[in-house]
Amino acid sequence: MHYMKQIAKTIDARGLSCPMPIVKLAQAIKEVEIGGVIEVLASDPSFIPDVEAWCRKTEQILLEVIEEMGLIKAYIKRNK
Repeated sequence: MHYMKQIAKTIDARGLSCPMPIVKLAQAIKEVEIGGVIEVLASDPSFIPDVEAWCRKTEQILLEVIEEMGLIKAYIKRNK
């Protein structure tokens, strides 16, 4: 979790349903420099497969997804 110091932006998408957490991530990734990390906080379980697919499609780097007590934390590094 050495990337924690690199978090450039946190998106609080808790309470939002698909596709809104991904929409917010897609907007925010443009505001972060290449190499920057975005933390997304979400509560919708479908966010996990969605963020995995979005990162593959957009060629961003999914560093980690943590799920604990209904809270999902995803860490995405801007690659392009």
